[in-house]
Amino acid sequence: MKISTSQDLGNYIRAIRKSQSLTIDDVASACGVGNRFLSELERGKATCQIGKFLTILAVLGIEIDLHTKAGENKV
Repeated sequence: MKISTSQDLGNYIRAIRKSQSLTIDDVASACGVGNRFLSELERGKATCQIGKFLTILAVLGIEIDLHTKAGENKV
């Protein structure tokens, strides 16, 4: 799946959470974050903290695979 916006990312996280039959309370508790934070992340709030975001992805079993666009220089 291609993620281009914070809203795309939030929608994806929400879909994965729901597919695992987890509530916002379940995931927030497992990640040590507040319900409000997770709710804002799922709604695509662009100012979310990256550390908490990465913890949520790990709890849900989501991996990030970074790559450059075709033809761009690689580091």
